Amino acid sequence: MNLTVLLIAFISILTLTNTCFADQNSDTLRENLGRQLYFDKNLSLKRTQSCASCHDPVKGFVDATDNASERAASLGDDGSSLGDRSAPTSSYANQIPPFHQNKKGQYIGGQFWDGRASSLKEQAAGPPLNPGEMALPNKIVATERLQENPAYVESFKQLYGQLIFADAEAAFDAMTDAIAAFEKTGFFSPFDSKYDRYLRDEYTLSKQEELGKTLFFSKQFSNCNQCHQLKKRPMAEGETFSDYSYHNIGVPVNTALRSLNGLAQNYVDEGLLANPNVEQQSERGKFKVPTLRNVAVTAPYMRNGVFQELRTVVLFYNKYNSKNEKRHINPETGNHWAAPEISENLSLTELESGPALDDKRIDALVAFMKLLTDSRFEYLVKWY
Repeated sequence: MNLTVLLIAFISILTLTNTCFADQNSDTLRENLGRQLYFDKNLSLKRTQSCASCHDPVKGFVDATDNASERAASLGDDGSSLGDRSAPTSSYANQIPPFHQNKKGQYIGGQFWDGRASSLKEQAAGPPLNPGEMALPNKIVATERLQENPAYVESFKQLYGQLIFADAEAAFDAMTDAIAAFEKTGFFSPFDSKYDRYLRDEYTLSKQEELGKTLFFSKQFSNCNQCHQLKKRPMAEGETFSDYSYHNIGVPVNTALRSLNGLAQNYVDEGLLANPNVEQQSERGKFKVPTLRNVAVTAPYMRNGVFQELRTVVLFYNKYNSKNEKRHINPETGNHWAAPEISENLSLTELESGPALDDKRIDALVAFMKLLTDSRFEYLVKWY
């Protein structure tokens, strides 16, 4: 090999290396910018609310503000607007596939309870302009807010070009791109729970947790993993405990929330049918299967926060298979389980796929789900 060829090869390697370093540096800058934006309350109309307000990294990436659990839904920037759905955790949201239909025609993935945003970037574009959330009137105002921060101006120009603020549409798009870049980091998906440590032989399950694990992955006793397993084989590393499909499991109206948000008595949450990309009536009342990661610290439960306790959720599922009158009483109200908000399109094949569980097995399933808590949230868990 002559000197010229060697020199060309060296220059090519050097160029490729510099390009990789530049890309890595650019990715880091985007993530850091996204982190700042995620916590910035100035990006709401009255400067009271950020992404972290409803997806707080201190509490499982859900709403941790005062009385949030009792309200079940998040207050808007105006301090009074209240939606009808709880804020889903943004932990492990970076593992959710884009909204699509699989080979069977089933809807899969997407952000929000109804998948209306296909990606994290699309999701990040929603709350800032939602009048019931961060309430900025338009992208022009959003761009003006960004330019109030000299550090943002410098970072945006470095990452997206010197003229980025000349076009409000482009600047807003860049903002959502940076937030999504931050949300794709391991900060949101560390996979370091006791369950993950168990898979690495760093944690030993108790007898109750072992029973819960067996029940969870069993096709005979509970079949929880029929909807709450993404990987093809049970107990695979990187499991998010959701296949991100859509089901109507018969969740009742949260009447307490409705009394607070003032929706009409005849209002019905259409679920997946509310997604503008879905028109089939057969999808009415279906909602995305949520991840069970951090489920022990992200109460209240279901898409409308109708249940306060994780054990209540297991009992709710169990009612479909039990003839015991006791199992048809909601322990949180002392009354019979309320009727589904939408009684059509129930996923009865999945709901009625196992035998009734006794208290020992119900408690074991709860114990297993507690194992799915990220290490930094473990102090929030009531283990026993």
